[in-house]
Amino acid sequence: MTIYHLARRLWPGFLQTSQKLTTLSWRYQKPTFYRVATQNSLSYNQDRSLTLSARQCKHSDNPGGRHTCHTEDHDEDEDGDLIDEAEVDELFHQQVPKVIGDGEHRIFIVHPDVKWGSRKQYLTTAELMVDEAVGLVNTLENWRVVDKIILSTKTPEKRTIFGKGNFQFLTEKIRQTPGITAVFVNVERLSPSSEKEFEDAWGVKVLDRYSVVLHIFRRNARTREAKLQISLAEIPLLRSRLRNEIANFDQQGGGNRYIGGSGETLLEFQQRQLKERETKIRVALEQLRRKRNLLRSQRKDKDFPVVSVMGYTNCGKTTLIKALTGDRALQPRNQLFATLDVTVHAGQLPSHMTVLYVDTIGFLSQLPHQLIDSFSATLEDVKHSDLIVHVRDISHPETVNQKVNVLNVLKSLQIPDRLMSSMIEVHNKIDLVNDYHPTEPETVAVSALTEQGLDRLKTILEDEVVRSTGKLILNLKVDLSSAQLSWLYREATVQEVTVDADEGSAVVMVIIGTAAYGRYRKMFPARS
Repeated sequence: MTIYHLARRLWPGFLQTSQKLTTLSWRYQKPTFYRVATQNSLSYNQDRSLTLSARQCKHSDNPGGRHTCHTEDHDEDEDGDLIDEAEVDELFHQQVPKVIGDGEHRIFIVHPDVKWGSRKQYLTTAELMVDEAVGLVNTLENWRVVDKIILSTKTPEKRTIFGKGNFQFLTEKIRQTPGITAVFVNVERLSPSSEKEFEDAWGVKVLDRYSVVLHIFRRNARTREAKLQISLAEIPLLRSRLRNEIANFDQQGGGNRYIGGSGETLLEFQQRQLKERETKIRVALEQLRRKRNLLRSQRKDKDFPVVSVMGYTNCGKTTLIKALTGDRALQPRNQLFATLDVTVHAGQLPSHMTVLYVDTIGFLSQLPHQLIDSFSATLEDVKHSDLIVHVRDISHPETVNQKVNVLNVLKSLQIPDRLMSSMIEVHNKIDLVNDYHPTEPETVAVSALTEQGLDRLKTILEDEVVRSTGKLILNLKVDLSSAQLSWLYREATVQEVTVDADEGSAVVMVIIGTAAYGRYRKMFPARS
């Protein structure tokens, strides 16, 4: 068998992929691609997924006018320094892990209930872990669970996870269940050898949480950053399978393992291609990270407080932000990982102060470490927030354990102590709890769907934002014949105006940032 037929048999699209990588490699060597690494001041186009959901908040120039938000695109350099959508899609669709495939799936869920040791789950129960696995399956269109089983094990480190008796029992049960197309073993990650052992024994595709969650992410990816982050998270999965595929092919008598006269084996060639692809993804993500930093500094310049909304997946973060902002464009979905991108939405507090709510990706118990690592950059905005709101689905039977999972991830992200200590905990979905009574102090009970408790939450948010940002609450005397009042409406939050018509002046109560107050004193020194 020639190397051409070997490559085509082992890796469909081998030649096309090679040609695409060559084209991409040439394209990425353009000076503009690396300009991001050599220049400190770059102009970027406002990517909708990374800004205020394409919203830029403006202040009305009219006294008494409210802040307004409108859609605005800034084509400053037409993305000349950013990887474009076509290039991202090309990377996103290259070497997709052939783990799951498209179409319908009838899933048999197997949950290993570890009796003791480091792999035992102490923060949850086997039943609730199975429920979460069912939720993951139901998130995917045309997937359904046909059966599920909890099976105890004392040897989770074994290749078959279970002892001989339980493994034989499980194998017979799976083989006797008609119509199964895949088995979902509810563990964080299966080794390639375990996966092969199970597939040989059961005769169907075998999945773990890593592959299922990645598949959900891939289905929900919409923006450039989400697609790149997912492509990066898939690299370890692709790399771990390469060696096994090559080894299996060699056992079948694959013939010459070298490509042409280069002296490079097919495995080495594929590993090199993966490495090149990984490098391109990381460089593109670095570009987007720099862009995010620029947008963050622009938001700071506008002096808008930033509130990050975090929580377990499907706890109601997006629904809460929609209720707080009145943003009808937000369409919350009742499914796991409906939000994969950090988006920012403008809203107003009772004093008419504009704040920016950051909607973040949800957390999950036993979320594979590679996924946390890949998406940690996406959560970088949280570290630069003025306040964190932790949303909990208080109707969920595992809400306490979900809280522990979220807090552990936040600690692993090295969130500053000032944010952890000032965090507001919101108990959401109280409309689903009969006779709800708070069991923990200093929490805020709401129903984002019915808007119950929102007024109290907004008041608490305002108090904490003023405290955390160091904003000043001042009474300023202004000359009504000057531009002072209109300036304050534009640059600060005007709460009350008391006019003295005889004197032609007014006393204005404002909430104003220290930087804005400094500018005010410079512009109007006589009245400061």
